Amino acid sequence: MKLLAILCGFVAFSTATILENGRVRETHSVDTKVAKIATNSTGWKTYGPNATELSYKGRWDDKHISWWAAPGLKFGFSGQNLAITFGNLTSDGVLVAYRVSGLDWQMSNITAGAAHQFVSPSTPGLNATLASQLPLVFELRVTNWAYGVQISAVHISSGEKLIKIPDYSRKIEFIGDSLMAGYSATYEALSGFGYNIGAGFGNVEFSITAYPGICLHDAECWGNARGQEYQFYRTVDTSPRAISLYGTSPPRWDFSAHADPDVVLINIGTNDNNTATPPTREQYLQSYLAFVPAVHKLYPRAQIVLMSLWNGFSRTGSSYRQSGAYIDEIYQVYQTYVREGYVHYFNSTGILQHNDIGPQWHPTDVGHIKVASHVMQYLRIKFGWEFGATGPEVQHETLYWNDEVGY
Repeated sequence: MKLLAILCGFVAFSTATILENGRVRETHSVDTKVAKIATNSTGWKTYGPNATELSYKGRWDDKHISWWAAPGLKFGFSGQNLAITFGNLTSDGVLVAYRVSGLDWQMSNITAGAAHQFVSPSTPGLNATLASQLPLVFELRVTNWAYGVQISAVHISSGEKLIKIPDYSRKIEFIGDSLMAGYSATYEALSGFGYNIGAGFGNVEFSITAYPGICLHDAECWGNARGQEYQFYRTVDTSPRAISLYGTSPPRWDFSAHADPDVVLINIGTNDNNTATPPTREQYLQSYLAFVPAVHKLYPRAQIVLMSLWNGFSRTGSSYRQSGAYIDEIYQVYQTYVREGYVHYFNSTGILQHNDIGPQWHPTDVGHIKVASHVMQYLRIKFGWEFGATGPEVQHETLYWNDEVGY
């Protein structure tokens, strides 16, 4: 199976390997590609990408191309067959996760311009569906943060129908960089703490506006031409494919066309804190001081949570110590607006330990889960958000155990 990774400034795809404690992990990808499906096929009923029954999660442009981290598509359907035709602007080979209702995630690599059948009568677990569990719900997530898909058409069995699935009443927006986007985690954005928080609640909508290497301060940063104080207001991220499609004039995101979040979680600044071309500490502070009220103006009812940053661990004598970044600056931003009643501070110190950081200087899957678990409890206590993911998996392929129990 191919996991697709991109380094800043590189467009070529590469095959990645999942490692567990240095050992290669076996992975499973489903070959879902089928022959092209004609719009007038008698065996299929075809819906266009703008069908009202389709719910696009995260940021998509008017060409129905996905952007940023873990964007998704969700809808209900009748019958036992479902396929999607992907447009030519799909990143060829991109890995997607998909599932039906509460069944486990499955993975598949997508071919640009091709049809992929995700559901058939032989889909494991489909025949166990209870009448009370209808309609079946299909969900797809792009696992990467730089690659994407273009939806061209959705196909179901002739005589069947798509069904609009209502949105959850609560929504959370994540704003960040590679830490939020799941960089170097096993299934990338799908394994990142942003996704784990959103999906972990089980009953909230969420969008992850995060991209590796991006700064908060609007300047060139690790191959990204702009910072979040500019890019957040755009539909697309800072990837090479976004530049090739839109150049230096990316479309603005239409905030008015989408439901406002109830909570905005911001984890940003690790890339600003670089040794190559960093902004000054004062520039970072001023950017953050301007960014928070700007987000509040867009989302006047939202509670904004500022996360403190961990900045790695260093060996100190016979132990390790955590180092942070912009500790005073982030707390100063919080103190500036706390009396307004909409800004909160989450201290991440002590959640991660040195072995929760992988060789690529980013959290492991366990590290992401730890961060997500603490943030979820914080939101639960702070805002009364109860957990609703009471069965179906959130993380994929995290079943580790010791089979020797007969001591």
